[in-house]
Amino acid sequence: MKRSDYKSFDDLPLMLSVQELSAVLGVSRTSAYELTKEKGFPSVKVRGRIVIPKEQFIKWIATQAEKGAGR
Repeated sequence: MKRSDYKSFDDLPLMLSVQELSAVLGVSRTSAYELTKEKGFPSVKVRGRIVIPKEQFIKWIATQAEKGAGR
């Protein structure tokens, strides 16, 4: 798994690839692919390629953080 070179959300591309998602989250590429298949995760298939819209990904992260805060 590759370490992320992104320092903030502003540095992220408009659409993230699964490989970029893997690096940003610090998980394996397999785990990133599994995440894109989960209900509620913002992924889009474009000509057979899975991409994650940056803005929806940021909102998803915030929602997950809110859910985790109640633990």
